[in-house]
Amino acid sequence: MWKWEAEGDAKAVIVMVHGAMEHHRRYGWLIEMWRSSGFHVIMGDLPGQGMTSRSRRGHIDSFDEYIFEVKDWVQAAYRYDLPVFLLGHSMGGLISIRLLQEERMNLAGVILSSPCLGLVKYPSKLLNILSHGLNLVFPSFRIESGLTVDIATRNPDVREADLNDSLYVTKVSVRWYRELLSAIKIAFEKMEETQDLPMLVMQGGDDKIVNKVNVRDWFNQVPLSEKHFKEWPNCYHEIFNEPERDDVFEYAKDFVNSQLKSLGYLV
Repeated sequence: MWKWEAEGDAKAVIVMVHGAMEHHRRYGWLIEMWRSSGFHVIMGDLPGQGMTSRSRRGHIDSFDEYIFEVKDWVQAAYRYDLPVFLLGHSMGGLISIRLLQEERMNLAGVILSSPCLGLVKYPSKLLNILSHGLNLVFPSFRIESGLTVDIATRNPDVREADLNDSLYVTKVSVRWYRELLSAIKIAFEKMEETQDLPMLVMQGGDDKIVNKVNVRDWFNQVPLSEKHFKEWPNCYHEIFNEPERDDVFEYAKDFVNSQLKSLGYLV
């Protein structure tokens, strides 16, 4: 994991969890926005992605690997003795949800960005059937992810950078796919077990990767004392990379500051 510290006194710590296929370097703008606003940031690359083991790129044995990894990042944030917020994008949002269903974390709030609670497009029925068998006999068999740069964001600069990004994962294992689907199912089944924390869910209105209907359904049903939902009408999946990203960040920062104020950290 890596740490970026705010200049001067920090208000809180933001632990960020990236999505599938990507890595922490894609979050340079967002990291700097938080840091320059008075927040420490902690982030790492998830197992099988980014700068982690090249031999396991796009592969996991269990979704729990992600949960354990992010738990370590949160625990590292505790050392600052400041309020800690968890921000998860896409699959990182799903990981965050599953973490809060399995553990009780000391968090001041949670932000989910287009959380992966369902897909817009699934593999063909034939491939889905085959994946069950392959998951038993050849779980590391890799297939094309089907995710392309142009459906993730409308931002031309980000698109160009991604096309030349050697760390971007383009193939995923059959086991990874089955574990993702299982985690989505469990996120709904264990909804009642989700830790009761203030939560902001933000969703791209024109998301071409995550099914926004599933996201809204989960949000409407999850039994939290304080929850907020914001849809950004024209945004694709990566709302923190979209042309509207300054507004998206300010909305997220306002949520964080409001939680800090309610805890007595801001006057």
